[in-house]
Amino acid sequence: MPLTDTAIRNAKPAERQYKLGDEKGLFLLIHPNGSKYWRLKYRFLGAEKVLALGVYPEVSLKLARDRRDEARAHLAAGRDPGAVKQAEKARAFALAADSFEVVARDWIERHLSTKAASHRDKVVRRLERDVFPYLGRRPVAEITAPDILAVLRRIDARGVLETAHRAQQNIGQVIRYAILTGRATHDPTSALRGALPAYVPQHMASPADDPAAVGAILRSLDAFKGGPVVAAAIKLLPMLFCRPGELRTMKWEQVNLETAEWRYVVSKTGTEHLVPLSTQAVALLADLHLLTGHLPAGWVFIGGRTPTQPMSDAAINAAYRRLGIDTKTELTGHGWRSVAQTFLHERLGYEPAVIEHQLAHAVPDSLGTAYNRTRFIATRRKMMQDWSDYLDKLKAGADIIPIRGAA
Repeated sequence: MPLTDTAIRNAKPAERQYKLGDEKGLFLLIHPNGSKYWRLKYRFLGAEKVLALGVYPEVSLKLARDRRDEARAHLAAGRDPGAVKQAEKARAFALAADSFEVVARDWIERHLSTKAASHRDKVVRRLERDVFPYLGRRPVAEITAPDILAVLRRIDARGVLETAHRAQQNIGQVIRYAILTGRATHDPTSALRGALPAYVPQHMASPADDPAAVGAILRSLDAFKGGPVVAAAIKLLPMLFCRPGELRTMKWEQVNLETAEWRYVVSKTGTEHLVPLSTQAVALLADLHLLTGHLPAGWVFIGGRTPTQPMSDAAINAAYRRLGIDTKTELTGHGWRSVAQTFLHERLGYEPAVIEHQLAHAVPDSLGTAYNRTRFIATRRKMMQDWSDYLDKLKAGADIIPIRGAA
């Protein structure tokens, strides 16, 4: 007699397991602990076998019968349903091992482990937020160009075209790594060239070659009424013209006030960098050391909520906005790099190669050296002091006469 849902629900456990039969070899095995398992008894090549079809109630009576009928169809075609199930399970495990997310995590571990933490974290966040939800579980070898394009268009629809281009780059890097490791044979991102609108980078807002405008901004920075940590950061950044993210994650172990040096790893390239500190920069840091130098986390610029974290990446631009500086049209923290690059060459007469080294940009030379943290170091020490002195004169409103031929 066929089973019913009522009969299954009312079936009580006994001291020993027992069966409730349905039809065509399907039965329910009831264990002493009350668990109920679907089983199918069948014969293949003269041998009696039992196939597991799931657990009740997750697998309903109807679904159990559907699975039974599917197994019987395999038998009719001369296939052992048990062997078919094992093959499908093995394939599922293989596909899971070669899923896009698994390959991407492997690529991150092997290729980004030596990169700056800030760069690695950005890539991971981009993949986790914008790519893994749509491609993460897919076998990397089965991902197509239309699959990727759909992901990129979702990102572009949010108004972040740059992120879409970077996501395309990261997806391609993961798939090419999959090809190298034998988990894919084709890179579909090559077919996506031109699929997205071209991205035109927006230059960070900064004053044009206008000493008076720079002087006015410097005076407004001195008038900042916020916390002492942020106040020190916005005064130090023009002197050092490093990337704001590198300033906010400065640690005291990287700073030597006696030798007037700051050594750290550049976030964008992962290379070591040396920043000579002017007397003005040393004085600012010495004052700040009294406030944060004793804290165990070691951050120079501590966060506003907890000293165990560095200052927020939005703190500098937020301070500018409090001072009435428009960060879209006037100046951002990053904008000091272009200010220094322009003024050091055109106003103070320093050679571009010296300036580029201080900016931690790659500067190929005749020996093939892309970047050397100590190259031009004597000239760079003088340049950083000249730069701080020049900023002081701009802030004071003095007439600045361009110096030509320095360095």
